[in-house]
Amino acid sequence: MGLSFKEKYSFGIGALGKDLCYAIVSSYLMIYFTDSIGLAPAFVGSLFLVARLWDAVNDPAMGMIVDNTKTKWGKFRPWILIGTLINAVVLVFLFKRPAGLEGSSLYAYYSVMYILWGMTYTIMDIPYWSMLPSLSKTNEERAQMSVIPRIFASCAWLIMGAFGLSIVNKLGNGDQTKGYGAFAVVIAAIFIITSIITVINVKDSSCKVTESNKKVEKTSLKKAFKLIKENDQLMVFIGVVLAYNLVAQLSGGMSIYYFKYVVGNENMYQVFTAFAGLAEIAALMLFPMLSKRMSKKGVFRLACYLPAVGLIILLLAGIFVPGNAALIALSGIIVKLGSGFTLGATTVMLADVIDYGEVRFGSRNESIVASFQTLLVKTASAVSGWLIGVGLTIVGYVPNITQTAGTIFGMRILMVAVPSVITLLGLFIYVKGYKLQGEYQEKIMEELNKKREAEINFA
Repeated sequence: MGLSFKEKYSFGIGALGKDLCYAIVSSYLMIYFTDSIGLAPAFVGSLFLVARLWDAVNDPAMGMIVDNTKTKWGKFRPWILIGTLINAVVLVFLFKRPAGLEGSSLYAYYSVMYILWGMTYTIMDIPYWSMLPSLSKTNEERAQMSVIPRIFASCAWLIMGAFGLSIVNKLGNGDQTKGYGAFAVVIAAIFIITSIITVINVKDSSCKVTESNKKVEKTSLKKAFKLIKENDQLMVFIGVVLAYNLVAQLSGGMSIYYFKYVVGNENMYQVFTAFAGLAEIAALMLFPMLSKRMSKKGVFRLACYLPAVGLIILLLAGIFVPGNAALIALSGIIVKLGSGFTLGATTVMLADVIDYGEVRFGSRNESIVASFQTLLVKTASAVSGWLIGVGLTIVGYVPNITQTAGTIFGMRILMVAVPSVITLLGLFIYVKGYKLQGEYQEKIMEELNKKREAEINFA
């Protein structure tokens, strides 16, 4: 029996809260640190990088913990709730300026808070995505279930991009430092509410598996890294998802600087992100239909070409007609149409790779595989944050003043050229390495369904 409407959308709404939490950090933390708090851009970029190096161990370890969890509520839901509650509290402190702290003490405070935020986000994000493969039994249902949480997540990014700065200014009465702090409290509350809805309404199928399988396979950290080496499709997944997230995080992190200093109109950031967000949602809604009419490879080619074209339009508009709202909106639409198709494609890839691992190697390891996705998102965030922080320092960026021609040129390179090259690199990895499509993928699904039926009959 398939999932009910209530279950599908209760799972999806969990992505709304968690991605609002991630979006406020990804979109605004860098500029909050540099322009509101006064931290050095190079330090902030380096902090992002160091925190993600720690996640290289922390994320797979969390995947291992989830895979080895055995409770009457299943192995996913308890961690989703625990992680949400802790992360929401840390988020509030991350956007709070502590009274009396200056200099090195201020740097230390934000370093600790940011690392804690990354660790606690991992606690809930890995089990959330680990549930997805168990919620779908057919390719059609999988495509649908891959899209629903992504649509909610895109709504979160749309809200944050289109209205975030306005909300910050409203809540802070013109004081952005206070506004960010108040906004973080609101986001934390929404995060908790949406996660509770997911935990209450979505049945954790690992409960059923645990009851029918008396012998529960334990997962070790050593096995997690062995999995990367053996599973060739996981390696391709890692390369593709890393490339996509590097593009999204780099262009997303630079965009607020780009519109404030290169275009010269910070309000255009909201125009760009509003139309971009709507386009991403539209792309995700179109993805299941597009998947029926095009091959996986065809969809992914389209998904990679679109962002490069959109960024080039943004570059040319900035040079020849700076501040043109129509062209800025058009570029955002094209970029995020590609992003939406990629989100749908990579979410399906995640579930396919887990199934492939079970058929090929005898174990699913959902949480271990999902932990790589979380790690890749945060690694991309770290690398892009480091590139932005160090890049801005190299090109001579100084906060809250008119930038030099050389600085503006450097910002254009970071915003357009670098992401476009990485997009094409991701396409190359996919075309050359990914094989879970067509008849080969159908055969894997058939073998898996036969195995499920045999387990049920045995139980």
